[in-house]
Amino acid sequence: MTIPEPAFTVAIAGFGWWGRHIAKRLSDHPWLRVAGIIEPNAANHADIAAMGLTVWTDFSVPLALPEIDAVVLTTPNKLHEAQIIEVAAAGKHVFCEKPLGLTADSARRSVQACADAGVQLGIGHERRYEPAMLALREALEKEELGTIMHAEATFSHDKLSNVPAGDWRTSKEVCPAAGMTAMGIHLSDLLLSFFGPVRALQAFTADRILGWETGDVVTVQMQFEAGMTATFSAILKTPHFIRMHVYGSDRWIEVINDSHPDTPDGKVRMMTAETGKDMREDIYDWEDSVSANLEAFARAARGEAPYPISTDEMIQNIQILEAVAKSAETGQVVLLSEI
Repeated sequence: MTIPEPAFTVAIAGFGWWGRHIAKRLSDHPWLRVAGIIEPNAANHADIAAMGLTVWTDFSVPLALPEIDAVVLTTPNKLHEAQIIEVAAAGKHVFCEKPLGLTADSARRSVQACADAGVQLGIGHERRYEPAMLALREALEKEELGTIMHAEATFSHDKLSNVPAGDWRTSKEVCPAAGMTAMGIHLSDLLLSFFGPVRALQAFTADRILGWETGDVVTVQMQFEAGMTATFSAILKTPHFIRMHVYGSDRWIEVINDSHPDTPDGKVRMMTAETGKDMREDIYDWEDSVSANLEAFARAARGEAPYPISTDEMIQNIQILEAVAKSAETGQVVLLSEI
């Protein structure tokens, strides 16, 4: 008989697309409990109440409640640093949806605030928990691909293409380099976790159809300190497509996802190729990687296991984001040591 784990209670800040998704995902979780939503927009309050959740309009109110273990931030990007610092100062653990910050210095301040307060910091990079990504990571750790030569990745969809004019997601200041903060940053996190720190990169953006200040296409080329290279792209106006392809000297592995992490069902196909052998295909069912990430965060907050994403990796990924934004503006190669 499985003994239920003690409840870990969170407040969610923000009830937009992703805040709603997390609240729904955790609505029947056996031990992760959502106590309520911090949402100043009164237009969203009826939907929150319909879920049986408390509504707070003042960010500080749930921070004073002893039953709240952590706050999950699904707020606009520019608010993350100040809110992380406020939550940490209240002694609550904090899980921040990506990006952790818009500059590396901002990320460093957030990490330091959590360290000083002795609270756990989590980050919304759920793609690390997808079964196919875990299988790919295992193959890399066992050096089954030989010497890694190059990787290619894309994360593109049109889920955000109908946001209203003037929405913060269309702003270059808040969401630099087109789909980088929405999608590309998940790819850079995966590549960073596979291959280690990046030495240099060059990025380009384009505005093909949406007319957003930030653009609607970003493509990035990177060189890692370990020697391999990678390219990745994110497109904000195209049918859904997620792909990761790692080329080794002995084998390559390609992973293609049928669906977005917020969409249950769908398959994930992993293809493995080796010279002189038939191509192998492995099929993985969709699994709830969003909840898996939140579970790992909660267990780390309770001291049961280390959190799989290190704070060094969190900061390094924001270095990549800042470098991508800088390169997209200048057209120049950016050394990560300069960020």
